[in-house]
Amino acid sequence: MAVVWVFARPADAQPAAPRVIWVSPNSVSQGGPFFEELRRGLRDIGHVEGRSIQLESAWGDGTPQGAAQVLAETIAAAPSVIVTQGSMGPLASKARTTIPVVFGYSGDPVEAGMVDSLPRPGRNMTGITYMTLELVGKRMELLKEIFPTARRIAVVATPDHPGDSAERRTSQVAATKLGIAIDYFELGRGATVASVLAAIESTRSDAVMFFPTQTVIANRSSIAEWSLKKKVPTISGWAQFADGGNIMSYGPNLADASRRLAFYVDRILKGAKPGDLPVELPNRVEFVVNLKTARAIGVNVPPSVLLRADRVIE
Repeated sequence: MAVVWVFARPADAQPAAPRVIWVSPNSVSQGGPFFEELRRGLRDIGHVEGRSIQLESAWGDGTPQGAAQVLAETIAAAPSVIVTQGSMGPLASKARTTIPVVFGYSGDPVEAGMVDSLPRPGRNMTGITYMTLELVGKRMELLKEIFPTARRIAVVATPDHPGDSAERRTSQVAATKLGIAIDYFELGRGATVASVLAAIESTRSDAVMFFPTQTVIANRSSIAEWSLKKKVPTISGWAQFADGGNIMSYGPNLADASRRLAFYVDRILKGAKPGDLPVELPNRVEFVVNLKTARAIGVNVPPSVLLRADRVIE
């Protein structure tokens, strides 16, 4: 089991500076850019590493065992604040630590047991949730807009992901309004991305919408390969999905959100209690269209859609 600990503290760091550790279950290549955005956010606020703050990062090997190990080591290090990415948030909520925790989380932190409510977290945790239900319906509208003849859409959900049931209800309401039939496919509980894609083929779905989770993002390249081979457009919620070769993504700008986590760290270091700092939703949505993939699939993306895109990959 490999656990990587990256000490970002310069050699001349002052011992009295509060210690902040970013902890992620992912490899440096997956989580590194968001850690750098946190660093940028702290710098923008006015923090100077080695003087006003000591910033470090710890990474697991991508396995549940690695995540548990690196979190335990992070807690044992007793930093002033822990910043978690992804599934480390729910793990931290079960660790019974009193160390303040700031999270960036794709699910519902209330359902995950991380906070009492979004306005008043009430515990030792707060941060940003990337799950915004109105975006679910918008993704389905975008699929319909680029593929107006679509009558059936496969929706890939993850039942163990907190907030999944709410996303399902929202997607059904959106589909009904658009006159679209939905087939649900569950990822996890023994079902892999490969087995789900194979099952989708049997339904002759016109398009596929993936609820955004770490598993989906980690498998974005294989999903894109399947999409190209089967000529089926796909959409999910994070820009990495489109960057990885899929036709569209519509959802929170994770770089912005990662920088925003610095606000929480700063407030806590200045004496605020995490339980008194409301959990936020992302303040910026990013729409990315992979026009190269659209052309390869044979989908004509209307100019009206391209004009609304924050980024077009050609």
